[in-house]
Amino acid sequence: MAIIIGSETDLNHAKTAAEVLAEFGVPYEVHVLSAHRTPIETIEFARGAERNGFSLIIAMAGKAAHLPGVIAANTTLPVIGVPLNASLNGLDALFSIVQMPTGVPVACMAIDGAKNAALFAVSILALKNADLKQRLLSYRESLKKGSGKKDL
Repeated sequence: MAIIIGSETDLNHAKTAAEVLAEFGVPYEVHVLSAHRTPIETIEFARGAERNGFSLIIAMAGKAAHLPGVIAANTTLPVIGVPLNASLNGLDALFSIVQMPTGVPVACMAIDGAKNAALFAVSILALKNADLKQRLLSYRESLKKGSGKKDL
């Protein structure tokens, strides 16, 4: 799977997603591509993603946040968009990603929701991977156990 960020300044968000994927044993690559600064390379990456062995893409972007949409417009792979808080508390990015036109869907996570994007990716991949599904179920069980410890 691929994690795409629009700028090296977004690497901390990519690392958050990467840590989750690594925890589940999901191979990934992180690429810096920009819908605005490197549009040709971004489109080429999206068009070749499936041929290059990717099964889904997490695309993170702030401000105008066109990156997830440009990628989704150029592949049939599932694209998970993560709006980043780069300006206007991330609302500009959220609106850019969540309001994709009909026919070019992008799943949209919460602002700075890199961890949930990775977990959502794992749940998609687990549809056809029993081992991954079991690890995801164990992870969810651990969340239940952890929440009970907070009772007073």
